[in-house]
Amino acid sequence: MGNITAKLVKDLRDKTGAGMMDCKKALNETEGNLDKALEWLRKKGIASAEKKSGRVAAEGSIGSYIHTGSRVGVLLELNCETDFVARGDIFQSLLKDVSMQVAACPNVEYVSIDEIPENVVEKEKQIEMGRDDLSGKPEQIKEKIVEGRIAKRLNELVLLSQPYIKDSSLTVEDLVKQAAAKIGENIKVRRFTRYTLGEGIEKNQATNKINSLNNELIKLKDEIKTQSLISELSLKNKVSEAVTNLEKENSSLTNSIEK
Repeated sequence: MGNITAKLVKDLRDKTGAGMMDCKKALNETEGNLDKALEWLRKKGIASAEKKSGRVAAEGSIGSYIHTGSRVGVLLELNCETDFVARGDIFQSLLKDVSMQVAACPNVEYVSIDEIPENVVEKEKQIEMGRDDLSGKPEQIKEKIVEGRIAKRLNELVLLSQPYIKDSSLTVEDLVKQAAAKIGENIKVRRFTRYTLGEGIEKNQATNKINSLNNELIKLKDEIKTQSLISELSLKNKVSEAVTNLEKENSSLTNSIEK
């Protein structure tokens, strides 16, 4: 790994058109062997895909995936350069696989790192900087640790950085590059939306339940008041009835004595 020079990376980039990080990774994996690194990139489908990445991809297709049980659904837009390629089996298969990947990754929110808003990055940095295990460490070391943690966290939010669910040795980005190399066109994942059954209505349900309980409580209080009034009236009626009976009995006894 120490023998991998900037010139070696540049040579590999010139031969393949692959990105710097991909070239570094390929050289690391092959212990600095240029020919083996070139072969490694070709196997990954990266070597020729990078040369196409700058071309405009305005065609494509919008695909959907509904997971078993119909509780999770995905809509995803995948772009390429021509309508002909968009209708092809390789492109459509990639569209389905990437849509399935989104369904399997509930924490993924963005397509790529550069889509993540700066305020989200800053918030993650503040969270990491405030962790107890960093207290007392020198500022430079703390910054490096935080930088590594943030990079890991941000990659968890990004679709292209996810390990491919059918082959964890590949990322989704690798999968897209492989398809681009086979097709001979630039391919871009543009956007996606993930739907989860019942998502967002839990709060409404809780609010509705609280409102329902409050209404029941009001009704109950009214009933108690009503029952209390009824009880009072019933008692008054019973007393009145008893008094009337006593008065009648008293009158009857009085009349009997007078006779």
